[in-house]
Amino acid sequence: MAMNLRLSDEETEALRRKAAEDGVSMQEVARVAIAEYVSDRPGRLAAAISRVRTEDAELLERLGR
Repeated sequence: MAMNLRLSDEETEALRRKAAEDGVSMQEVARVAIAEYVSDRPGRLAAAISRVRTEDAELLERLGR
């Protein structure tokens, strides 16, 4: 599906710089950013942190002393 994305001059320049740094197109940078945004990474990260807190509570307590 094709779509238009309206960006400010500053956003366009930041996108251009990131694409040049990574050696990819501006479109690819935008597609990767969108994929990460909708991937529920924050939810998976929160679950992983909670699991570590629970499973390693004793170790974390000792390290905090």
